[in-house]
Amino acid sequence: MKVFLLFAFSLGLQAVTFGQSAGYTLIKPDRVFDGQEMHSNWWVLVNGKKIEAVGDAASIHFPADAKIIELKGATLMPGMIEGHSHLFLHPYNETSWNDQVLTESRAERTARAVQHAKATLMAGFTTVRDLGTEGAGYDDAGLKMAINKGITPGPRMLIATRAIVATGSYGPKTDVTESTLPTGAEAADGVEGLTRAIRLQIGHGADVIKLYADYRWGINNTPAPTFTEEELKTAVQVAGSSGRQVVVHSGTEEGMRRAIAANVRTIEHGDGGTPELFRQMKAKDIALCPTLAATESISIYKGWRKGIDADPEVVKHKHEIFTDALKAGVTICMGGDVGVFTHGDNAKEMLLMVEYGMKPIEVLRSATSVNARVFGLKELGNIKPGYLADIVAIEGNPVEDIKTVKQVKFVMKDGVIYLQK
Repeated sequence: MKVFLLFAFSLGLQAVTFGQSAGYTLIKPDRVFDGQEMHSNWWVLVNGKKIEAVGDAASIHFPADAKIIELKGATLMPGMIEGHSHLFLHPYNETSWNDQVLTESRAERTARAVQHAKATLMAGFTTVRDLGTEGAGYDDAGLKMAINKGITPGPRMLIATRAIVATGSYGPKTDVTESTLPTGAEAADGVEGLTRAIRLQIGHGADVIKLYADYRWGINNTPAPTFTEEELKTAVQVAGSSGRQVVVHSGTEEGMRRAIAANVRTIEHGDGGTPELFRQMKAKDIALCPTLAATESISIYKGWRKGIDADPEVVKHKHEIFTDALKAGVTICMGGDVGVFTHGDNAKEMLLMVEYGMKPIEVLRSATSVNARVFGLKELGNIKPGYLADIVAIEGNPVEDIKTVKQVKFVMKDGVIYLQK
């Protein structure tokens, strides 16, 4: 059944039909980034939900009734993949994390998440790895289902549901010791406790298991490890038996060391990284999702004026660990911890990755084919025959100017056009 949505009220778009794709579409941009390299004078032929042909214009044979889309001046590329998202959060300068968890109803948070999903898709991000609802239970599973059913537009979602923390480590917290507050994640401990929590989250729809390998629960609220190495290894084993990855939040050297020893798939933030730890990550093909945009955004909320004030220590440190990771050859995932900052501004992370030392072509790969490989998305992240037709176009050439990734003029997901300017 076709589903019709009118986005004009919020997005300034024409009525869009989605939920069903049919027929051939020939897309004719100025250039194509296929997930690996940039190519001039390439066309892409889509048949239904799949890419049927891609290559030099002269080599593409298409039926006479194919829909033709001319994208003059544009770069066509795979739908971008957000590696670290929280669709159930909104920027902390609007409402603090504590107040979002404690004072916003689940209905309000879901309503916001629906809007965040739309904004993400329209920004050219056709897939997100959403790493925890932060107190909104398993509502990400419901949002994912609503998107898949065509009830509301949004990206493909890899979800972590509640995420898992060690008892006593996570917030919100209160100085009133006899009070019991809701927490932003599920508490579990030990082999038995972690096994049960992981299996429960999988049963509720988790595609990926997220754990907090450390948190600000040390003496005087300093960051300190939470789970032991044995507990982390248990998590990897239990999740892995169902084919799921374990990803960890980590900002301490010891937390990262334990996570690396446990063979997790990705480390989020990585602020405790050292050259030696990054060499270990490279050797084990453990990827880093550095979340540069979250670090800078929080500093700005605290009063930092970028380009005017000296860089705060946390920003300087982020530059250092990112440089060390690049030197070690660690796989870098594109993921900004969006939700800390505005959904739809996901590409902010890509601009910072270039600013911090990555080449634009490497950043494009990170946001497409690299994220697809790391996350196990076998039919996404590349423009190749047989791959799913998740395709976006941006005005200009991002290899020459990475800022053009924010100038999205065309979005297709599953062969269905959601945006065409």
